[in-house]
Amino acid sequence: MVEALAVPEVVVRGGALGLQQRIEAGAHQWVADEPTSVGGGGTGPTPYDLLLGALGACTSMTLRLYADRRKWPLEGVVVRLRHNRVHREDCINCEKKDASIEQVERTLELKGPLTEEQRGHLLGIAERCPVHQTLQHTLSVHTTLAPAVE
Repeated sequence: MVEALAVPEVVVRGGALGLQQRIEAGAHQWVADEPTSVGGGGTGPTPYDLLLGALGACTSMTLRLYADRRKWPLEGVVVRLRHNRVHREDCINCEKKDASIEQVERTLELKGPLTEEQRGHLLGIAERCPVHQTLQHTLSVHTTLAPAVE
């Protein structure tokens, strides 16, 4: 029998005013917010910034682990990410008139004296980072309502 890994809970708390959210993951705390141009206070990254950050961090970590195992001279990784909504005008089976797809552009900068073969292999490995895999597959989010708190 395979034991399930203990997954730490992430807690997000929003206040009565504004859009700033306090995020807690174990001993770590940070905030998320929206820019002032859309009603936030601009005090932290947006939720999409955090999502891209998670993908970028996982990509870089995955490449580091892989290169280290193979003793490849990877001296550093820079992952640049951009999120776009691409409207599909040629959508064949769209039920909504304003259908769009979500797209993430990810550019990898691999530092160090790597061969072209190693660079190409690392590009393929980036596709296999766990967060990338999660985003590419069907993701099911189950939401429940906690008891009312006065």
